[in-house]
Amino acid sequence: MTFGQLEIFVALAEARGFTSAALRLGVSQPAISHALKCLEDEFGVLLFDRSLSPISLTPVGEHLLSHSRQILGLANAMHQEAASHLGVKTGSLRIGSFGASSSLQILPGLLEAFYREYPGIDVVIEEAPDEEVARWIESRHVDLGFVVLPDDRFQTWPLARDQFVALVPMDCPLATQPDVSLEELTSLPFIMPESGSAGIVDQLFVQAGLKPKVRYRTTQLLSGLTMVARGLGVSIVAEMALPEPTGAERWTSKPLRPPRPREIGLAMHPTAIPTPAAQAFVKISTQANGATI
Repeated sequence: MTFGQLEIFVALAEARGFTSAALRLGVSQPAISHALKCLEDEFGVLLFDRSLSPISLTPVGEHLLSHSRQILGLANAMHQEAASHLGVKTGSLRIGSFGASSSLQILPGLLEAFYREYPGIDVVIEEAPDEEVARWIESRHVDLGFVVLPDDRFQTWPLARDQFVALVPMDCPLATQPDVSLEELTSLPFIMPESGSAGIVDQLFVQAGLKPKVRYRTTQLLSGLTMVARGLGVSIVAEMALPEPTGAERWTSKPLRPPRPREIGLAMHPTAIPTPAAQAFVKISTQANGATI
């Protein structure tokens, strides 16, 4: 077993195709097939089900993928430690981010500060709903990820606080109120955001013993805003996810009554050995904490 074979295994698991993995790594497709066969022969198990299209990991392949990422992460940490000792700030960092809250409001400023100090470190940002980012952290697909706190699964660093707000059409009677209760929202058609905070929004109603009249479900924030503007219903989103107001909106946001706060933080797998790049990003992020809260 070699690091090269493990890199090919991980790339193949992520690309879910021999051609895509070969293009990603800049090697030939036969080289991908040969490396996979060597690994499977050494382990004595099949890592992928090739009868499916795209190919998929077998159960044992899923388990070994996590270990492979851990081994490669440790090797990367060793290389970065050696480079850091020589005064060379190089390496790579993979960060998982969710929605507009972290991707547009928190991350850009942190990346700008990070790049000023570590211009030689390659940063890859991968975006998905918050629970998918959490799964990436658990599987070590990313070095760091943004999560909604608290989250006892990980080592975390709080970065920013915001709150959930109601979205209502501008001509709705609720638009004239200073705040809106969950009970008031249940009397109107509800647009449930399917990505990002869907689980949290649903839980807000469950905890209050209420059930919204869900008429529509959307996976994109812009779609939800457009539907609210057209008077098709009301919704709830995290305030930080909203775009900057232009004055032409036909929707408005109102704080919930009582307030429902949310905290966002940076997270790492609890047993991960952080690379110098990950340590540096955490340091810069926590130093900026006072400016983001």
